[in-house]
Amino acid sequence: MAKNEMNDQLRVRRQKMDEMRENGIEPFGQRKFDRQDLAATLDEKYGNEDKDELNNDMPKTKVAGRMLAKRGKGKVGFADIYDRTGKIQIYVRKDIVGEENYKIFKKSDIGDFLGIEGEVMKTDTGELTIRALHVTFLSKALRPLPDKYHGLKDVEAIYRQRYLDLITNRDSYMRFVHRTQIIQAIRDYLNKQDFMEVETPVLHNIPGGAEARPFITHHNALDIDLYMRIALELPLKRLIVGDMERVYEIGRVFRNEGLDTHHNPEFTELETYAAYWDFHDVMDEAEGIIRAAAKVVSPDGKITYQGTDIDLGKPFRRVHMVDLIKEKTGVDFWKPMTDEEAKKIAEEHDIHCESYWKVGHVIQMAERDAGNDEADMIDEDYLRAMEYGMPPTGGLGIGIDRLVMLLTDAPAIRDVLLFPTMRPERVESIEAEVKADMEKKNKENK
Repeated sequence: MAKNEMNDQLRVRRQKMDEMRENGIEPFGQRKFDRQDLAATLDEKYGNEDKDELNNDMPKTKVAGRMLAKRGKGKVGFADIYDRTGKIQIYVRKDIVGEENYKIFKKSDIGDFLGIEGEVMKTDTGELTIRALHVTFLSKALRPLPDKYHGLKDVEAIYRQRYLDLITNRDSYMRFVHRTQIIQAIRDYLNKQDFMEVETPVLHNIPGGAEARPFITHHNALDIDLYMRIALELPLKRLIVGDMERVYEIGRVFRNEGLDTHHNPEFTELETYAAYWDFHDVMDEAEGIIRAAAKVVSPDGKITYQGTDIDLGKPFRRVHMVDLIKEKTGVDFWKPMTDEEAKKIAEEHDIHCESYWKVGHVIQMAERDAGNDEADMIDEDYLRAMEYGMPPTGGLGIGIDRLVMLLTDAPAIRDVLLFPTMRPERVESIEAEVKADMEKKNKENK
C-alpha cells in the first residue's frame, strides 16, 4: 500500500473517531461488556442443532470480539467477529437494531471491537449466526489491518509485529495456543510422576551447567558482575543434595550466541533431576514427556514435520550416539584414536574443528585456558554441596522451543517464540527524509 493511501486511511479513521465522540460514543474502551458466549461455546451448544428447530427457538446471547470481515449493503449487513476461540458470524438488520444503532455498525471499520446482543440462528447454508438486536461499539482501531485472508507478506513484520500476525494468521495463533498446552501437558506428566516444580535464580555469580557464552550484567548495590543463567542444572542439583529427590524447572535461559533457524539468545528449557535413577529411567521419562506433549496436537502421536511422517505413539528406538554416528556416516568412534585422527575424520565430513578440540569434542570439551571461552568456570559452592553427599541421580534437559517446533511443524525457532530477538527496527520520519532531501537540493542549486 502506498504511503499516501495509508495516510488517507489513517485520516479517515481518525475522522470517524472524532464523529463518534461528537455523538457521545467513547471510541476506546467505553465500558465493560458482559459477554455470555465464545465462538467455541456457541458451536458446542448449537452447532449440531437442526436449523429449523434452532430458528424457531432463537436463544439469546451476548458475544464480543474484533471485526475482521464485513459485507452487505443497504439495510442489511453481515460481519465476522473473532474472539480467542474462533469466528462468529453476525447478521445486522436496520429494521431490527434501529437507524442510529445500524449507523454505528455501518461506520465501524475492520479491526474495530464490537459487542453484540442477539439471537442464535442458522443461515440457509447452515452457518451458526447471531442476529443482532443491539450493537455496542467497544474500541476503535486507528490503523488498517493487513488483509485477513492473505496475512502479513513482510517476513520481518511477522516477528516484529507479532500482534498483527496473530490477528491475520489463525495457524500462527493456534501454534502459540498449542505451545501453552504442550508446556501444561509436560507439567501434568511430571507432577503425576511426583516431581516438584521449583524456581531458581536467573542471575548467577558463575555461569555453569553448559558450555556457552553468557550475558553479563552488573549489580550496582553489590558492585559485582552477574551472569544470566545459561542452564538450569547446577541449582537443581543442589536441591537434590537438599533431599528434594525429584525436581524440575521450566524457565528461560540465556546464551550470548548467534541467531539462526534453531537458535535464539533467550529460550525456554526444561530440566529434571530424580534421585536413584539411571539413564534407563531418564529414557523412559523423556519418552513419556514427549508422548504426553504430542497428544496435544495429535491424540495418536502421529505428526508430520516438514514433510516427514513421525509416529511418536510407538515405542522409541534406543541407541547409543556413537552407534548412530556409525550408522549414518560409517565412522566408528568406538575404535581408539588420537585427537588428530578424530579431527581429520571430522574435516572429511565438513565439520569445522577448533584447535583445542579433543576426541570428545568431535563426537562434543576443552578448558577455558585452552582458548574455549564457552567452557565452564569452576563453581566452588557447587563442589562444596557435592561434598555433603548426593544420591545417584538421573537428569534430563529438553529445549521446549525445539520440541514445540517439532510438534507444530514450525520450520524456524522464531515461529514458536512470540517475540524473538531481532535487530532494533530502523525507524525514520518520512518528513525528516523529505526535509533533508530538500536541503540537499537547495545547497546544490546554490
